[in-house]
Amino acid sequence: MGKPKVVLGVSGGIAAYKACELLRRLTESGHDVRVAPTESALHFVGAATWSALSGHPVSTEVWDGVHEVPHVRIGQEADLVVVAPATADMLAKAAHGLADDLLTNTLLTARCPVVFAPAMHTEMWEHPATQENVATLRRRGALVIDPAVGRLTGVDTGKGRLPDPVEIFEICRRVLARGVTQPDLVGRHVVVSAGGTREPLDPVRFLGNRSSGKQGYALARTAAARGARVTLIEANTGLPDPAGVDIVRVGTAVQLREAVLKAAPDADVVVMAAAVADFRPENYATGKIKKKDGQDPEPIVLVRNPDILAEISSDRSRPGRLIVGFAAETDDVLANGRAKLRRKGCDLLVVNEVGERKTFGSEENEAVVLGADGSETPVPYGPKEALAETVWDLVASRLG
Repeated sequence: MGKPKVVLGVSGGIAAYKACELLRRLTESGHDVRVAPTESALHFVGAATWSALSGHPVSTEVWDGVHEVPHVRIGQEADLVVVAPATADMLAKAAHGLADDLLTNTLLTARCPVVFAPAMHTEMWEHPATQENVATLRRRGALVIDPAVGRLTGVDTGKGRLPDPVEIFEICRRVLARGVTQPDLVGRHVVVSAGGTREPLDPVRFLGNRSSGKQGYALARTAAARGARVTLIEANTGLPDPAGVDIVRVGTAVQLREAVLKAAPDADVVVMAAAVADFRPENYATGKIKKKDGQDPEPIVLVRNPDILAEISSDRSRPGRLIVGFAAETDDVLANGRAKLRRKGCDLLVVNEVGERKTFGSEENEAVVLGADGSETPVPYGPKEALAETVWDLVASRLG
C-alpha cells in the first residue's frame, strides 16, 4: 500500500509561512504531499520552497502539465485535502464552487475529506458573509477549524490566528485515520473538562492531584476532528491549545463548576474528564503558613466541593443532552464504577484504574465505558486517542 496522498492548499495570507511546518510534519510522518498554492500565496512563500519541501513540482495553473489533467487528477487521487491558511477569499470561492486556479479546481474534484484552517483578521472572520460560507462548507461535509485567538498582523489581536501547525497536523492525522468523508459531530456543541483542580491552602500551597489533562485534551482534539464545536474547560494542564477549540481556563473546583454551568445550556454533550477535588480547605491563609519550632501544625479542616457531575446529570432541561463522566478508581474498579454510574445519573461513565504510575501523566489508558442502559464497552490498553474515539463513537450512536 502506498503512502497516503495529501494535497496541501495554501492561500494568500501572511500565515502562509506557517504551512511549511505543517508540510514538514506531513512528509516526515510518511505522507505523499502535493502543494497547491494560490498565486497570492507565492508572494509570501515561493514555489521553490514548496517544491523542495514536498519533492513535487509546484504550480498554481491548470495549464501546466495539461496532458496529465492536473486540475482533475490531483483531487481525484487525494486521500485528504487540507487548506492552511484558508483566507476569507478562499472560503468564499470554495463555498460558491468557483474554480479559477489549480487549488479551487482540486477542491471541486476531491471526494476525500477536506479540512480548512482559516486565518484572517477578526472582523473578516466574524463578517456574516464569511460565517455563511463556513456554514455552507460544514453543511456539505468539509471540516472548517475555528481559528485561534492571538496576535494577528500589526498590533491587532483577536480571533483569526492560524492554529498551531502541530495541532492542524493532529487534526489531519485523526481525519485520515478515520477514513470517512462526513464528520459525524457537525453541528454539535460539546463541552469537555480536563486537568486537575487545585484548592489553595495559602498563596504558595494547594491541594491537588496527579491528573495531566491528556485524556481530556485527546477527547477535545478528537471531537474537533469529527466536526464538533468544542469548549474545553482546562484546569492547570500547561498543554498546548488544540486546533479549533475554545479554551476556558480555571483553577479550582468552584471555578470549574461555574465554567461548566455557563457552557452547558446549549451543549449537546458534556464530558467531565477533569479530576475534580472532592474537598477544599475550609479556610484560606492569606499569608504563607509557617512552621513554628516545637509546635505541630494546625489541623487543616476540609469541606466538600460541589458534585458537578451529579448536578449537571440531574439537569435534563435540554432534551437529548448526553452526560459523560469519568471514574478514577484504585480498587474494585468495575464495582465502584457501576455504583458511581447509578449515584451520579450520567449516561456514560468511563471507568479506569489509576495510580502513581498508571494513567495519570501517561500517553496510554485502559478503561471500560459503562452505559446507563447496562452496556459495557471495554477499551484495551493503548493511546488515549483510541479511548477518545470510542467515547465519541458511543456518543454519536446515542445522539442519532
